[in-house]
Amino acid sequence: MRATSQFLIGALASTAVAVPLDSRQATIECAALPSPFPTYSQLPLQKSLPDPFLPLKYTSNDNAGSSTTFAQDVMTGKGQHRIQTPEEWYKCRQPEILTLLQEYQYGYYPDHSLEKVEATRSGNTVSIAVTAGGKTGKFKATISLPSGASASKPAPVVINIGGMQNAPYLSAGIAIAQFDYTSVAADSNSKSGAFWDVYKGRDIGVLTAWAWGFHRTLDALNMTVPEINSNKVGVTGCSRLGKGALAAGLFDKRITVTMPMSSGVQGLGPYRYHGLSGQDETLENSKSGAGWWSNSKLGTFVNHAENLPFDAHTIAAAIAPRALVVDQGTGDAYTDSKGTAIVMYPAAKLVYDWLGVSDMIGMSVRTGGHCDMSGFTSVLPFVQKILLGTATTKNYNDLSKYGSPMTTAYPWATAVPKA
Repeated sequence: MRATSQFLIGALASTAVAVPLDSRQATIECAALPSPFPTYSQLPLQKSLPDPFLPLKYTSNDNAGSSTTFAQDVMTGKGQHRIQTPEEWYKCRQPEILTLLQEYQYGYYPDHSLEKVEATRSGNTVSIAVTAGGKTGKFKATISLPSGASASKPAPVVINIGGMQNAPYLSAGIAIAQFDYTSVAADSNSKSGAFWDVYKGRDIGVLTAWAWGFHRTLDALNMTVPEINSNKVGVTGCSRLGKGALAAGLFDKRITVTMPMSSGVQGLGPYRYHGLSGQDETLENSKSGAGWWSNSKLGTFVNHAENLPFDAHTIAAAIAPRALVVDQGTGDAYTDSKGTAIVMYPAAKLVYDWLGVSDMIGMSVRTGGHCDMSGFTSVLPFVQKILLGTATTKNYNDLSKYGSPMTTAYPWATAVPKA
């Protein structure tokens, strides 16, 4: 299974946003992944957000030795063998995060090199067929093009599931594509849909299946819609679909900007500090109500979420240097908008800042409730900046509706490595 994840990391290395490389990478030795991966009982209890710079090997209790302060050191940035340079991050830590997220939450993404994608276009409808291992899954996508888009003047595209505000994006010169996520994977434990027609029997969450749907839709658009610019691609969705869009941005480096809306737990709502907005989406109630979103391993952390070696900020940080804009409404209590804004976001931004890509991450805190369509308008200036190069004066670091960053939630911030 680990080889699949390594292929994913390498095969998706071609991206419109270049990852900074350095000749020093040739001399860097990465910490080995634990084998087997540690269980919750082998990981320290961390009530604050885990240190994103600490390799998993040195997070395990197996490395505690006789230290009585091991857990405290891990949480406060005093753990041994932390990542020290951006070169080390890109060569070692980012691939490790992608692997551990598949192990502990998403399930292992299928090997795309073993898939054959076929697509045909009729008007604004694109029919997609994906074959692997002698099995085929089929679904459809639709495309809406802005005025003036052509093969000689292709438009950026935002792929969405569940619907969005199309008009402002089309007016801005951005194409909109949408696929029926239920035909890719039902939002249930039924294991039905195009993804499961090919991969039934695998321990993979539906969020990963929807991410696969985003990626295969992009493949099909590249094959059949010359009016879009395949180097300028956004992905979005709201609530559980925002969780799926986040996974799509995480696992495919062709995605230029990831736009999760009101995504909550298993999205960009933290597992820790989950009740700051009043109502309370947790690992426990999300796994109980929709256990199919993630793999079975995540279920072993029910009632032990604070032993997870990652949190939502880790997912966000792993997308860097590509763009991420996060939408939350102050009237959305259940998905912990406050925790997303003042805990997850500033912690993830520290990594973006350290990597020298501060302007590639933004937080949109708006008024309004869960999946309020105004969220799409709220993030549009950021998306235009990324996809069209349009300057914006909107402050996407403004957390004032909730106050200041909750720095006690990420005590390792005082020990960010010297870039």
